[in-house]
Amino acid sequence: MNTPRILLFIPAYNCEKQIVRVLGSLDGKIKDYIEEIIVVNNRSTDGTEEAVRDFMRMHPYMHIRLLRNKDNYGLGGSHKVAFSYAIDNKYDYVIVLHGDDQGDINDFLPVLKKKIYMGYDCVLGARFMLGSRLEGYSLFRTVGNIVYDFLYAIGIRDRVFDLGSGLNMYDVSMLKSRFYQRFPDNLMFNCTMLLATSYYGYTMRYYPISWRETDQVSNVKMASQSMKTLKLLYDYMDMPTSIRGEYREKPVREYEYEEVL
Repeated sequence: MNTPRILLFIPAYNCEKQIVRVLGSLDGKIKDYIEEIIVVNNRSTDGTEEAVRDFMRMHPYMHIRLLRNKDNYGLGGSHKVAFSYAIDNKYDYVIVLHGDDQGDINDFLPVLKKKIYMGYDCVLGARFMLGSRLEGYSLFRTVGNIVYDFLYAIGIRDRVFDLGSGLNMYDVSMLKSRFYQRFPDNLMFNCTMLLATSYYGYTMRYYPISWRETDQVSNVKMASQSMKTLKLLYDYMDMPTSIRGEYREKPVREYEYEEVL
């Protein structure tokens, strides 16, 4: 059996301090499983891009490619750029690792070593299941997330341990129809992906991960985000076919990028 081609996608936005730590965490056993790393810079306004370029110059043996979105597409838009890249370049799997250094790619080493991912369409990192580890995460937020996981579990009639962490892995074959193209370009992208995974009958497995909050700057406005998350679920339960509709506030014809050398 041929070795699967695995792409690692790192979305990055204003994380110049954290992105170097994330890239540094890849210079170990994990790199034996990854063919290429793409950092998708979503028009950062700080030194994120230069930090990545400096790292690339110091680590020429690591297969890193730096891409810059033509516009600020949001986190969801960066996913669409990366998914298209994986499809167009004929990768078998794509791993998503956020560039803000909250998740640890090494948590997925057993998934890769034991080829657990081969039995599922996606493996989703879970912060709120047995075996997960949280650092700097308040009890209030932990309980709130567990409640929302429970509500979504009712909605899709399956177990849910996270609505969207920063560490996930997808079989590229599940992405080829580009069913996600009209999903939100903002932070709601992962929640919509979860509902769609259930709607289209894709198989998923949750895997416990560690998660830390130290010097990261959150882009989440908790009150508005909570309401949007509930509304998304309500609309889906009321009419599951709504998952095929348009979720973007500003539809984008094509998610374009340029390579930064």
